[in-house]
Amino acid sequence: MARPIRLQYPGAVYHVMARGNHGQAVFHDSQDRQLFLETLGEACGKTGWRVHAYVLMGNHYHLLVETPEPNLVAGMKWLQGTYTQRYNARHRCHGHLFQGRYKAAVVDGRQEETYFQVVSTYIHLNPARSGLIRPGQEHLKRYRWSSYPWYLNRAGKRPAWLRTGKVMGSLRLRPNDIKGYEAYVEGRVLELVTKAGRQALDEEWEALRRGWYLGGEGFLEKLERYLGEAIEGRQRESHSGEAKAAHDQAAAAAALAQGLAVLGLSATELKQKPKGAAEKAVLAWWLRQRTTVSLRWLSEHLAMGHLTRVSQAVAQVKRCPGREQAKIKRWLIEQMARTAAHAADGPTRRL
Repeated sequence: MARPIRLQYPGAVYHVMARGNHGQAVFHDSQDRQLFLETLGEACGKTGWRVHAYVLMGNHYHLLVETPEPNLVAGMKWLQGTYTQRYNARHRCHGHLFQGRYKAAVVDGRQEETYFQVVSTYIHLNPARSGLIRPGQEHLKRYRWSSYPWYLNRAGKRPAWLRTGKVMGSLRLRPNDIKGYEAYVEGRVLELVTKAGRQALDEEWEALRRGWYLGGEGFLEKLERYLGEAIEGRQRESHSGEAKAAHDQAAAAAALAQGLAVLGLSATELKQKPKGAAEKAVLAWWLRQRTTVSLRWLSEHLAMGHLTRVSQAVAQVKRCPGREQAKIKRWLIEQMARTAAHAADGPTRRL
C-alpha cells in the first residue's frame, strides 16, 4: 500500500506525534530527554522550524511545529534519525527506535483562529491525563519535560526555537501575561478531575486525535488544493523529491554565500584553495549544521574531493578542530550571531 502524501507548504503548522517501536520507551531518563531537546534545537537551526509547544512522555512525544519552509519531511528524517543514533550510542544498542511513520496532522495556524489553543492545550495536559501529576493536588508545571514551564518564564530564558506568542494570542493574552496563561492551563487541568470535564475535553480533542487536519472548511479547501498538486507531482516521477532537493540546495547556496562573505572570499577563491583547506572544512561543518544538503553537494561546491574527506572534515571541526580551523570557526560563529542579532533588532526599530 502506498504511503499517504505528506502535505508540505511554506508556513505550514503541524501536530506531530511519534511513538516508540512496539510501544517501547524512547526516553528512559532525564539525560535522554535533554538529549532529544538538544537534537530538536539543532533540527530547528537547520530547518528554521518554530516550535510552539512540546511534551516528552515515556514512549512518545508531541510537537506543535511551524515550518516557514516546506521541509517537514527532511527535518523529521534528520531529527528522528539523529536522536536514534545518539540514543543507541548512549544505551549501547541498535535498530529502530520509533514505530513506523510519525503522525503529522496539519493545523490551521492563522492568528485569528483558535486551533493553536486547542493543540497546545492537548499537548501541555498530556502529563495530567497520563497520571504523571495528580490533578487538583499538584501543579502541572511540576512536570519539567514540556514547554509549559517555559511559558511561565520570561522570554529571555526560553530556548530560541520555542515561540509562545501565537499560543498566547489564541487565548487573547498578552505575550508576557504569565499569570493569565497559568490560570487558564491549571483550570483545564482541574476539568480532568470530573467525569463531565474529562468527557468535554475528550470531545474537544476528538478531531485532533483521529483526523489528518484541524481547521475549518476554508482551510480544508486550501489543503485539498495542495493535495491535488502533490498527487499530480507524485505522478510526474518524484516531482516532490526534486522540489525538496531544489529547496535544500537553495538553502545551502544562500548559507554558503553568507559564509563566504564573512570570510571575505569569493566562490572562485574558495575553490582554488587546497581540498583540505581550513576554510573549506569549517564551511562544510557550517552548512552541515544548518541545512540538510548532501555530502555530494558540499564536495562539489566546496571542491573538497571524495565524500569521505567532507565527512571527516565536518567531524573534525565539530569535535576537535585544528588551530586554524578553530580560529575560523569562532570568527564565523561570532559574525553570524552578530548578523542574526541585527536582523532581529530591525523589525523592532521599525515598530
